[in-house]
Amino acid sequence: MTITHFTAQAFRNITRGELSPCSGVNVIFGENGQGKTNLLEGMWLFTGCRSFRCTDNRELIQHAPCPPLIEGGCPAGQGGGVQRTTSLAATFTSNAREQTASIDITRRRALTLNGFAQETPRRMLGVFPAVAFTPATLALAQGSPAERRRFLDVALSMLTPAYAVRLSKYLKALAQRNALLRHPKPDLDLLVTWDETLAHHAAQLTAARARYLQQLIPAAQEFYAGISAGREVLGIEIHCTGHDFTRSRQSDLRRQMTTVGPHRDDFILTLSRAQRSDGAAPQVLRDFGSQGQQRSAALALKLAEAAVLRDTTGETPVALLDDVLSELDARRQRDLLRYLDGWQVFLTCCEPSHTLHGSAGRVFCVTNGDITPQ
Repeated sequence: MTITHFTAQAFRNITRGELSPCSGVNVIFGENGQGKTNLLEGMWLFTGCRSFRCTDNRELIQHAPCPPLIEGGCPAGQGGGVQRTTSLAATFTSNAREQTASIDITRRRALTLNGFAQETPRRMLGVFPAVAFTPATLALAQGSPAERRRFLDVALSMLTPAYAVRLSKYLKALAQRNALLRHPKPDLDLLVTWDETLAHHAAQLTAARARYLQQLIPAAQEFYAGISAGREVLGIEIHCTGHDFTRSRQSDLRRQMTTVGPHRDDFILTLSRAQRSDGAAPQVLRDFGSQGQQRSAALALKLAEAAVLRDTTGETPVALLDDVLSELDARRQRDLLRYLDGWQVFLTCCEPSHTLHGSAGRVFCVTNGDITPQ
């Protein structure tokens, strides 16, 4: 998978920008707040997933200043400006052929793939594989269960588009059940129906996550062993709440929320010393790991995600590194770039001279949304 051309128009602070990257390391540098992350976010949208920064499409749209009026100010209801037409376009090589795609953004995202309009941006799942490394992903080891669930859901959606459809159905049914639980006089017959629907989808989601983790765990352990020079062993313990909604029904009615199911599951990262024979239990990384160990574990998870995606689909995903290297020490920076050797990489930073470490590639400067090749 290789991006050969990318354009953005009226996307966040980018009025009109384009770049033709190389197939190796592409460095996007500039001061904070200039639009570097916006570029990576725009590329990420072609995966078919939502933004890794927001859930509301309106946040992606650039607004032009209001035209001057006789009385001054903006027309009623326009607030900060006039909404522009926001569009993204990409030319890329995937599945052994050159392809084109465009996304127009209003309240919704409209996708065109190879000249044909698509019903949903999810059509890009599996077509445009990418893995995003962001400062938020470095918190996987110490963040909330919701962050780890999102990690699994995004990875599985790109690997198996049907998973994204199943997850959407589950979340819609979950919202309906929770609304019913909050009703002063819930219809118990209707609750039974929602329980059956949720249980069906939950069983499929849980099974898919379990199969994925069987692939992910050994890959993550291998990457972590390389990063830690074999001194420690990374463990991943799955915490599943089950999906017996009938058994939890009375408790859920009292609490007015659904307390079991994939939306409550988690996995816990642990560390143990390699070749330790004293029988000591592994330590929970979130509670006892150093910041360096936690970041190493998060990197191992993301690298494993990329490796599983590559090995399963036969396509090497694009690696999007948003201000990640500045969070890592020099050794971990070298490890990350070494593992991604031969991949197409886009990385943002403030100063490129401290980032490339001699790697060949292209460099782009971003200033106030303007993109300039160096």
